Amino acid sequence: MNGVPRVGIGTDVHPLEPGRTCWLAGLRWDGADGCAGHSDGDVAAHAMVDALLSAGGLGDLGTLFGTAEPRWAGASGAALLAEAVRRLAAAGLAVGNVSVQIIGNRPRVGSRRAEAERVLGDVVGAPVSVSATTTDGLGLTGRGEGLAAVAVALVLPGRHPAVPSGQLPGRSGHE
Repeated sequence: MNGVPRVGIGTDVHPLEPGRTCWLAGLRWDGADGCAGHSDGDVAAHAMVDALLSAGGLGDLGTLFGTAEPRWAGASGAALLAEAVRRLAAAGLAVGNVSVQIIGNRPRVGSRRAEAERVLGDVVGAPVSVSATTTDGLGLTGRGEGLAAVAVALVLPGRHPAVPSGQLPGRSGHE
């Protein structure tokens, strides 16, 4: 990595599954349908994982945590993020910051934005910015059939300050 900061981008899209618990940006959203998926369907956390892994040159979500890996079935987005940060630290990299934008009609993120930023920031050990938008009725997200997210991550050379023993938290009671 030669001591150079690196940037990665990640995208995730899932269809909604009526009646499934909704996990988004590390938070449980009562009253909203969740996304179908191998893990918890948290598109924001998944996009962040892809951005972090991309920035570190460590692969992608599907390769490392895909359906061929049964131990990740039903895993929380926070657990996947923690594992991505652990892998970055093992490669001598630390998270600088992450920005994620959620694309969809529901749930409305604004009222819980600060909570989501805190929860996700605690997991990655760095500042996280969360934003949300709609597509004005266009496409899968605009028709209310699914959610999407796009994330950008900055990683820096050096050890992650929250990984003295190589362990990071998973889902942490923000349900």
